[in-house]
Amino acid sequence: MDALLGDSVASPTVWLVTLLVTVGILLIDVVVIGRKPHEPSMKEVTRHLIFFIGLAVAFGLGLAIFAEPHELSPSPAAEFFAGWLTEYSLSVDNLFIFIIIMASFGVPRQYQQKALLIGIVLALIFRGIFIVVGAAAINQYSWVFYLFGAFLIYTAIKLAKQGAEDEDEYEENKLVKFAENHLPATKEWHGTKMTVVEGGKRLITPMFLVILTLGTTDLLFALDSIPAIYGLTKDPYLVFTANIFALMGLRQLYFMIGGLLERLIYLSYGLAFLLGFIGVKLVLHALHENQLGFINGGHHVEWAPDIPIWVSLSVILGTLLVTTVASLVGSARIDAAKRDEMTGPRRDWDDD
Repeated sequence: MDALLGDSVASPTVWLVTLLVTVGILLIDVVVIGRKPHEPSMKEVTRHLIFFIGLAVAFGLGLAIFAEPHELSPSPAAEFFAGWLTEYSLSVDNLFIFIIIMASFGVPRQYQQKALLIGIVLALIFRGIFIVVGAAAINQYSWVFYLFGAFLIYTAIKLAKQGAEDEDEYEENKLVKFAENHLPATKEWHGTKMTVVEGGKRLITPMFLVILTLGTTDLLFALDSIPAIYGLTKDPYLVFTANIFALMGLRQLYFMIGGLLERLIYLSYGLAFLLGFIGVKLVLHALHENQLGFINGGHHVEWAPDIPIWVSLSVILGTLLVTTVASLVGSARIDAAKRDEMTGPRRDWDDD
């Protein structure tokens, strides 16, 4: 706990209030959706999405006004916005996988909200665990930044190759396959129930498999997102709140821009660049504060710059803007080319 509370921008009281508010919002969602499963209207998701985005912006402005800089967080507000935008952009990429999962299991639209909500709760739990572990590791071993940086660079290369190969297929993990093959199950949907009793025997429903798939997928997503945000801020409170605000609006974003996601054709390249940039930033930071004996005799490397947060924030905003514009322009050209292929070449006839 010292790694979380010792040098954080937030006091224990602020931590407690944040956790209580987060749990309260999730409980309201659970009660509302649990009582009346439905496919949300565009008006509903727009209203909720604006609320969560506005809340995140207000939180960041509050940090700018009230939070004092300290050793772990020299620029709390800028670090929060950089972390929130990065986590949000990674979450948008994850929506591709969520859509494929829902389609592969044939989840009825009225039940998708419940599945996504449980998936978000699991994501918050997994990321909370990784945040605690990451904070403890950073607090004890400065060389962990080398590992985080190398992992992000590897992930960036892998993501860029995936974008080049245009692979959007989802392959079930071994845990889900084991559950499908070894647990007694029914193929019938029973609302949002994950288990039912039929003939005196407890059976798992398709909803159970959907939740299991979303949960294990969220666990893999956390492996990318937590090292990425620790490359932007070392304050566990800012890491946690950036993840909360990125995940809170994810369910609404799923229903709002499901079709638009197909037009973000260069998103993988943009995210690959961002992860690569943050990975290099982490490695440079590790060199700047180096304590490994086999590197420069255990002394810091003077030529390695520590990239300031305003540069990181500028790169993040610029990358997201360029990626979005390029994707929309590129997808429009592809659509136009497909229409031309369907209609065939135009012929101009000369009138005699």
